[in-house]
Amino acid sequence: MRKVTLGFALCGSFCTFSKALPVMRHLSELGYDVLPIMSENAYSTDTRFGKARDFVGEIEEICGKSVIHTIVGAEPVGPQRLCDLLIIAPCTGNTLAKLSLGVTDTSVTMAAKSHLRIQRPVLLCVATNDALGASAQNIGRLMNTKNIFFVPMSQDDPENKPNSLVGDFEKLPLCVEYALKKQQAQRVFF
Repeated sequence: MRKVTLGFALCGSFCTFSKALPVMRHLSELGYDVLPIMSENAYSTDTRFGKARDFVGEIEEICGKSVIHTIVGAEPVGPQRLCDLLIIAPCTGNTLAKLSLGVTDTSVTMAAKSHLRIQRPVLLCVATNDALGASAQNIGRLMNTKNIFFVPMSQDDPENKPNSLVGDFEKLPLCVEYALKKQQAQRVFF
């Protein structure tokens, strides 16, 4: 039986890397081949949450391969059928907007466009402070887009950030199983 390959793309919601990387490791331990992809900003920006080179090093150790971090590097994802499922976790409001409007100007959006053009599924794990604000229309548009699926999400801090939603990273492995069958895991909001 052929090993299933998951593209795992990270965008610049740096505060959620501490949730994304353990899930990436868990998926690898479950036997998936994991292809790492990072947006240019996620790949190169040092923040209060950590240094870029440390995140890149950990990701490459988990996956056993170099991170794709350029548009040119991401373009072959579709034509060469490099993955069975593309996960974007975290998926920022910026990336949601670009995906919903067909903008392809980062390695992550290029990987998604390239992957979708061969009719393969994309799984989004949202992490954005404006999901119930400006990004709500983009989430709605993407929920109505063929081959786009979502990890269940909820408000992470309704008192202080009432428009913010974050996907449940712990449900990502289950959602992978659903998305590989081109099904949406339920409940989407909790």
